[in-house]
Amino acid sequence: MLRNVIIGLSAAALVGGVLGMAYGGFPAGLVLIVWGVLGLIGTLYERFRYKPLEATAPLGNWQETDEKFIDDETGKTVTVFIERRTGERKYVSR
Repeated sequence: MLRNVIIGLSAAALVGGVLGMAYGGFPAGLVLIVWGVLGLIGTLYERFRYKPLEATAPLGNWQETDEKFIDDETGKTVTVFIERRTGERKYVSR
């Protein structure tokens, strides 16, 4: 839900900035455009940046860490696994 609010506010800022620039409000319109673009890019990029939860523990040299948290979307406990050589992390729902 917060994600949708941020997308809506960013889109409104972008539209307001474009309208402001069209009617001669140069500094304020530019600021709104910059914040709108940053908000949209940051929020939409976040979906691709974070990996989905895996159902089973990874095989190989992966080690379970003490890091655990509750996933907001599923309500499940998530355990973090790390591959020490590369630093790659995997998130496993339990």
